[in-house]
Amino acid sequence: MNPFRFGAVLAALIVFAGRAQADDDAATLLLERRCVECHYTTSPKGGLDLSTRAALLRGGETGPSIASGDPDNSLLWRLASRKQKPFMPHKRDPLPDAELKTLADWIRAGTPYARDLKPPAALLKPAGFALTEADRNHWAFRPLPRRDGQASVDRFLDAKLREAGVEPAPRASRETLLRRATLDLTGLPPTPADIDAFVNDREPGAWDRVLDRLLASPRYGERWGRHWLDLARFAETDGFEHDAVRPHSWRYRDYVIRSFNADKPYDRFVREQVAGDELWPDDPDALIATGFNLLGPDMVDSSDQIQRRQLTLSDMTDTTAMVFLGLTLGCARCHDHKFEPLAQRDYYRMLAFFASATFRRETPVPTAAERAACEEGLKAYQTIPQVRELTTLEGTARDKVRQRKLSKVTPEARMAVLTPPEQRDTEQANLALETEPLLEVSEKDLTDALTPQERDRRNALLEEAKKLPRPPPLPHAMTLGPGKPVTTHILFRGEYSQPGEEVAPGFPQVLGAEAPARSRSALADWLATHPLSTRVMANRIWQQHFGRGLVSTPSEFGPHGQAPSNPELLDWLAGEFAAGGYSLKAMHRLLMRSAAYQRSVGPVSPKDPENRLFGRMNRRRLEGEAIRDSLLAVSGRLNLEMGGPGVFPPIPSDVLKGSRGWTVSPDPREHLRRSVYIFSRRNLRFPFLEVFDAPDGNLSCPERGRSTTAPQSLTLLNAEEVMAAARATAQRLVAETPRPAEQVRLLYRLTLGRSPTDREAALAIDFLNTSPLSELCRALFNLNSFVYLE
Repeated sequence: MNPFRFGAVLAALIVFAGRAQADDDAATLLLERRCVECHYTTSPKGGLDLSTRAALLRGGETGPSIASGDPDNSLLWRLASRKQKPFMPHKRDPLPDAELKTLADWIRAGTPYARDLKPPAALLKPAGFALTEADRNHWAFRPLPRRDGQASVDRFLDAKLREAGVEPAPRASRETLLRRATLDLTGLPPTPADIDAFVNDREPGAWDRVLDRLLASPRYGERWGRHWLDLARFAETDGFEHDAVRPHSWRYRDYVIRSFNADKPYDRFVREQVAGDELWPDDPDALIATGFNLLGPDMVDSSDQIQRRQLTLSDMTDTTAMVFLGLTLGCARCHDHKFEPLAQRDYYRMLAFFASATFRRETPVPTAAERAACEEGLKAYQTIPQVRELTTLEGTARDKVRQRKLSKVTPEARMAVLTPPEQRDTEQANLALETEPLLEVSEKDLTDALTPQERDRRNALLEEAKKLPRPPPLPHAMTLGPGKPVTTHILFRGEYSQPGEEVAPGFPQVLGAEAPARSRSALADWLATHPLSTRVMANRIWQQHFGRGLVSTPSEFGPHGQAPSNPELLDWLAGEFAAGGYSLKAMHRLLMRSAAYQRSVGPVSPKDPENRLFGRMNRRRLEGEAIRDSLLAVSGRLNLEMGGPGVFPPIPSDVLKGSRGWTVSPDPREHLRRSVYIFSRRNLRFPFLEVFDAPDGNLSCPERGRSTTAPQSLTLLNAEEVMAAARATAQRLVAETPRPAEQVRLLYRLTLGRSPTDREAALAIDFLNTSPLSELCRALFNLNSFVYLE
């Protein structure tokens, strides 16, 4: 070979090899910076370990992550490029185009590894748990700064916008603002009368009058109560295989709605839910509030009742930390937290506050008047001779059956049941819990224990009792109750059968304070006003108004979560929240009066395309509840009755195949109630709401998904909810005006909150020449402007 040619080839190969090595290094650094924080050798998320090529090719729980040489069919790239959920990096900003190209080129090259990957320095913690000064000085854990009475939302935002060279969007039109505020605060569209009143009100304070009217509406509590129910993992069934109904859990939902409508101070709201039974034992609302702790799924028929209780304690500990503190403390149940300054000891110290509580599925929660009426009626009822005879007859038979059943269980089980509860050891407590269901007396057991003469007499007494005036029943709810003190141990790998060091109730060490007492009320007082808790709630309020929180990971405020886009603003808002007596309605006014809230949704600035600086309003897809309620409101059929047990509107028959527990409410008016009152079953979610990303209720949901899927389009085109609304709206339009042009104008004002443009009006009139009015209604229900908030 010509030596000069050989030299050129060799040089080219060296350059190529250098570029390939550089590409490998770029991919290696990218994975280390973006991915191995969660996908490293020690307990990788989703089972996917990216630290070596062999581990990458093995894949994770969902199967292979790479299709060699083909990025488009590689799960890793599809998640990173946001073509498939769950988007990666999880709860982080998306990868920029340059990094996506690096990742795609690396997959095309066969995913070569320049070397094994290393975890970020933050993960390389020394053996044993040790807090650092950086841990304690994390932005979310610091005290709130001194309040600045001269500051404002816009002062903080505008400073960041100027610094970034971003021009803020102009103010939205009055029609847009009214629709935005009305749906934000009530979950319902404005009426034409509301629109005219605001558009024509040119006096100073017009916007304030709109906010006052909306915040005073009972609809406000229904809308904002739903946000809290997402966080509280509210459902009305147990979940798991049997998904048994919890007949009283709806009282917690009504308590939340009442609390929001009354503008109950948030610190009181927190205290009631954590320790209402200790702090206000005679207040029915405070008792109902403690149901927050028991709302999670529950395997009632578990063969290990001690484990069942331990799982409930874990669920309430996890949820309390996540909802009030924005901390993923649940990750420390089995070991020290991998990414946060939270020790396993912290987990069980927090759990210890709840360990002595009694879990009550049926607690009377009457008002003083209801209790007095019931006691008076019961006293009179029990003096009736027939009732006294019936009570004695049945009581004797029940005792006989129970003693017979008790004689058939093992001696160990019999001894466990007969031992007083406070004297049972762990094994006896578990055995007693398992045995008690075997001793229950059924109706058949009761009748079989009676002689023929006793059966006849009982039947006669039951018939007579039906005619007697009965005392009014007391309302009941799921609650916590005080119990006897118990010891709490750190559990090896979270197993109750492997107890370790005993711990006392206490707060996470990184937050500094020591618990002044071992009671839940001490925990409640601490949570209610802690700066971290205050920051978390201020961020949640911002999130619901602006479509994204200042902290975009609303239940992850630890170092592993996302830092706030404007930390000074968040601290100021938290300070204003506390200074204003923890009033949510005051916070709504503060945010909605700002220029930032009143901006239009465009144009998009190339200097801030993701709108992290809030130079414009984020366009948001409405939740399923708001879409369904808007359909009912626009068609004039919405039933505004409040409260009470969940209702069962009709659902498609094919959804019911193989399912149970959905008996349609017999009263058709119940089908038209607001969506917050639809029965919330864990194993069978209401289809219209499910397709629009309703949470499943098994875990706290800090942020609704906003997917865009084909089933959503099909639902808006063909679901009976939409078809019925289209027919009813058409009838409403015809009843209000006979002229097609006026019908079109009214339809636009009802559905979109504005009048049609000349072109839209002309197209609509032309459409009506060949199609029914109901089809035009259905067409507008399918517009983005109907299902999105601008």
